[in-house]
Amino acid sequence: MRTTTDGRLPGGLGFPLGGVAVVVATIAADIAGATAHPVYALVTLVLVVLAAAAVTTPAATAGVALVAWAVDTGFVLGRAGQLVFDAATGQAALVLGAAALVGLAAAAIVRAARRSVVVPRLAVVPAPRAAEPHRAADRVASA
Repeated sequence: MRTTTDGRLPGGLGFPLGGVAVVVATIAADIAGATAHPVYALVTLVLVVLAAAAVTTPAATAGVALVAWAVDTGFVLGRAGQLVFDAATGQAALVLGAAALVGLAAAAIVRAARRSVVVPRLAVVPAPRAAEPHRAADRVASA
Protein backbone atom coordinates (compact mmCIF):
# COMPACT_ATOMS: atom_id res chain seq x y z
CA MET A 1 0.00 0.00 0.00
CA ARG A 2 1.36 3.40 -0.97
CA THR A 3 2.00 5.95 1.75
CA THR A 4 3.29 9.52 1.82
CA THR A 5 6.83 10.23 2.98
CA ASP A 6 5.67 10.52 6.58
CA GLY A 7 3.67 7.27 6.55
CA ARG A 8 0.19 8.65 5.90
CA LEU A 9 -2.20 7.37 3.26
CA PRO A 10 -2.36 9.70 0.25
CA GLY A 11 -5.58 11.69 -0.10
CA GLY A 12 -6.60 9.71 -3.19
CA LEU A 13 -6.84 6.62 -1.00
CA GLY A 14 -7.61 8.10 2.43
CA PHE A 15 -10.65 10.10 1.30
CA PRO A 16 -12.56 7.18 -0.28
CA LEU A 17 -11.74 4.89 2.63
CA GLY A 18 -12.91 7.60 5.02
CA GLY A 19 -16.15 7.95 3.06
CA VAL A 20 -16.79 4.23 3.35
CA ALA A 21 -16.01 4.40 7.07
CA VAL A 22 -18.52 7.25 7.45
CA VAL A 23 -21.28 5.21 5.82
CA VAL A 24 -20.48 2.10 7.88
CA ALA A 25 -20.34 4.12 11.12
CA THR A 26 -23.65 5.82 10.34
CA ILE A 27 -25.36 2.51 9.61
CA ALA A 28 -23.99 1.05 12.86
CA ALA A 29 -25.16 4.11 14.80
CA ASP A 30 -28.57 3.94 13.17
CA ILE A 31 -28.90 0.29 14.20
CA ALA A 32 -27.92 1.35 17.74
CA GLY A 33 -30.74 3.91 17.79
CA ALA A 34 -29.26 7.10 16.34
CA THR A 35 -32.62 8.23 14.97
CA ALA A 36 -33.92 8.59 18.52
CA HIS A 37 -30.53 9.73 19.89
CA PRO A 38 -28.60 11.62 17.18
CA VAL A 39 -25.61 11.96 19.48
CA TYR A 40 -24.82 8.28 18.85
CA ALA A 41 -24.19 9.00 15.18
CA LEU A 42 -22.21 12.15 15.95
CA VAL A 43 -19.92 10.30 18.35
CA THR A 44 -19.22 7.54 15.83
CA LEU A 45 -18.61 10.10 13.09
CA VAL A 46 -16.21 12.02 15.31
CA LEU A 47 -14.26 8.79 15.82
CA VAL A 48 -14.11 8.28 12.04
CA VAL A 49 -12.84 11.83 11.51
CA LEU A 50 -10.20 11.39 14.22
CA ALA A 51 -9.08 8.13 12.62
CA ALA A 52 -8.88 9.81 9.23
CA ALA A 53 -6.76 12.60 10.72
CA ALA A 54 -4.39 10.01 12.13
CA VAL A 55 -3.82 8.10 8.90
CA THR A 56 -4.32 10.42 5.93
CA THR A 57 -3.61 13.92 4.64
CA PRO A 58 -5.22 17.11 5.96
CA ALA A 59 -7.19 17.61 2.72
CA ALA A 60 -8.59 14.08 2.88
CA THR A 61 -9.44 14.58 6.56
CA ALA A 62 -11.36 17.76 5.74
CA GLY A 63 -13.21 15.88 3.00
CA VAL A 64 -14.09 13.04 5.37
CA ALA A 65 -15.38 15.56 7.93
CA LEU A 66 -17.52 17.21 5.24
CA VAL A 67 -18.94 13.87 4.09
CA ALA A 68 -19.60 12.93 7.72
CA TRP A 69 -21.53 16.17 8.24
CA ALA A 70 -23.53 15.66 5.04
CA VAL A 71 -24.44 12.08 5.96
CA ASP A 72 -25.33 13.10 9.52
CA THR A 73 -27.51 16.00 8.43
CA GLY A 74 -29.10 14.14 5.53
CA PHE A 75 -29.76 10.74 7.01
CA VAL A 76 -29.68 11.03 10.81
CA LEU A 77 -30.97 14.50 11.63
CA GLY A 78 -33.02 14.81 8.46
CA ARG A 79 -34.38 11.41 7.46
CA ALA A 80 -35.26 12.32 3.84
CA GLY A 81 -31.70 12.27 2.45
CA GLN A 82 -31.72 16.05 1.96
CA LEU A 83 -29.35 18.46 3.65
CA VAL A 84 -30.98 20.26 6.54
CA PHE A 85 -29.66 23.58 7.81
CA ASP A 86 -30.70 24.29 11.39
CA ALA A 87 -29.14 24.65 14.84
CA ALA A 88 -28.52 20.90 15.26
CA THR A 89 -26.70 20.61 11.94
CA GLY A 90 -24.69 23.73 12.75
CA GLN A 91 -23.60 22.14 16.02
CA ALA A 92 -22.72 18.93 14.19
CA ALA A 93 -20.61 20.93 11.73
CA LEU A 94 -18.76 22.62 14.59
CA VAL A 95 -18.16 19.32 16.39
CA LEU A 96 -16.91 17.53 13.26
CA GLY A 97 -14.74 20.49 12.27
CA ALA A 98 -13.23 20.63 15.74
CA ALA A 99 -12.61 16.88 15.63
CA ALA A 100 -10.77 17.30 12.32
CA LEU A 101 -8.59 20.11 13.71
CA VAL A 102 -7.85 18.32 16.97
CA GLY A 103 -7.09 15.08 15.15
CA LEU A 104 -4.75 16.78 12.67
CA ALA A 105 -2.96 18.62 15.47
CA ALA A 106 -2.55 15.43 17.50
CA ALA A 107 -1.29 13.53 14.44
CA ALA A 108 1.23 16.29 13.70
CA ILE A 109 2.48 16.22 17.29
CA VAL A 110 2.88 12.43 17.19
CA ARG A 111 4.74 12.58 13.86
CA ALA A 112 7.03 15.32 15.17
CA ALA A 113 7.73 13.33 18.33
CA ARG A 114 8.60 10.26 16.28
CA ARG A 115 11.04 12.27 14.17
CA SER A 116 12.72 13.78 17.23
CA VAL A 117 13.30 10.50 19.04
CA VAL A 118 16.85 9.33 18.51
CA VAL A 119 17.17 5.59 18.46
CA PRO A 120 20.73 4.52 19.22
CA ARG A 121 22.18 2.05 16.80
CA LEU A 122 24.01 -0.74 18.51
CA ALA A 123 27.09 -2.20 16.90
CA VAL A 124 26.52 -5.81 16.02
CA VAL A 125 29.61 -7.90 16.45
CA PRO A 126 29.34 -11.44 15.19
CA ALA A 127 30.12 -14.16 17.68
CA PRO A 128 33.32 -16.13 17.00
CA ARG A 129 32.72 -19.39 15.26
CA ALA A 130 33.53 -22.48 17.22
CA ALA A 131 35.91 -24.86 15.54
CA GLU A 132 34.12 -27.87 14.17
CA PRO A 133 35.65 -31.14 15.44
CA HIS A 134 35.92 -32.87 12.05
CA ARG A 135 37.73 -29.86 10.50
CA ALA A 136 40.28 -29.84 13.29
CA ALA A 137 41.03 -33.49 12.55
CA ASP A 138 41.43 -32.68 8.83
CA ARG A 139 44.00 -29.98 9.65
CA VAL A 140 46.01 -32.36 11.76
CA ALA A 141 45.93 -35.07 9.10
CA SER A 142 47.10 -32.70 6.36
CA ALA A 143 50.02 -31.34 8.36
